[in-house]
Amino acid sequence: MKIVDFSVAHIEQAAQIAKQNYEEERGFVPSLPPIQNVPDLTPFAENGLGTAAFDDDNMIGFLCCVPPFKNAFNSTDAVGVFSPMGANGAIGENRTKAYAHMYQAAGAKWAQAGASSHGICLYAHDKAAEEQLYRYGFGLRCIDAIREMDEIITPSCEEYIFTELTPDDLPQILPLDHMLDAHMAASPTFILRQSATLQSLIMNAGHFHSIYYAAWYDNQIVAYIRAELDGETFIQETPGYLHVKGAFCLPEHRGKRLHHVLLRLLVQHLKAQGYTRLGVDFESINPTGYGFWLKHFNAYTHGVVRRIDEHAL
Repeated sequence: MKIVDFSVAHIEQAAQIAKQNYEEERGFVPSLPPIQNVPDLTPFAENGLGTAAFDDDNMIGFLCCVPPFKNAFNSTDAVGVFSPMGANGAIGENRTKAYAHMYQAAGAKWAQAGASSHGICLYAHDKAAEEQLYRYGFGLRCIDAIREMDEIITPSCEEYIFTELTPDDLPQILPLDHMLDAHMAASPTFILRQSATLQSLIMNAGHFHSIYYAAWYDNQIVAYIRAELDGETFIQETPGYLHVKGAFCLPEHRGKRLHHVLLRLLVQHLKAQGYTRLGVDFESINPTGYGFWLKHFNAYTHGVVRRIDEHAL
């Protein structure tokens, strides 16, 4: 096996591998939409941070990333790099070995570029790649999941009122949004992110065409769910797709299955508007989110992350 720098000359073969890997994942997750091509790999060839694996003249794998960026995960001081879905892949019997050697070479480049946080988006059912990267110190952090608009069976929760929210209702969402931030900062998640202001909440709702559904109790919003035209993988570019971007329930109202009802109403609403798929991304290190979303969505990516010793940069 030969490891080389990823270049423009490798794009065509790499795109074929990426498309093959995507179709393999579709075999496990039929909710994934059909695609004609994976996104253009030219930017990954131009930044000089990728590697490719060859057996003789046949490419068996490639591993690329975006350029280094500050404040990895928007909650750390680390400089990070990230290999998104479609920017890495491997085929054949030696895919485990390919990922081992490709990361060894790519990781050296990433560290030389000043990145101490290394993130790679793998397909959820690519166990060979995942197990190899686990051996190299990576751990699961993020999950992308998807569902079609089939009916969700839920209890009635008759003591609550459920409505779609208007822009005038958003000031009541802000305290819950801040409580969600506090929840994410607590153990075991430990993600301290900047809280939204009312102005930014309203601006984002307009920019991303956000759709909110909420549960009301005693004339107060006690739980909400938000979907919008934004996502974490190239699936967001496919027609008929929307993405869940937030959900929270006040602690005293948990256990009432309010979010099951909210998700059902959201799915019904989106289906009536012609949407065919709903996605969500969440941290696997958030047990509340992990426990809820995988009841209704099918995971198709695992985002694995390694934090190397900054003194080794």
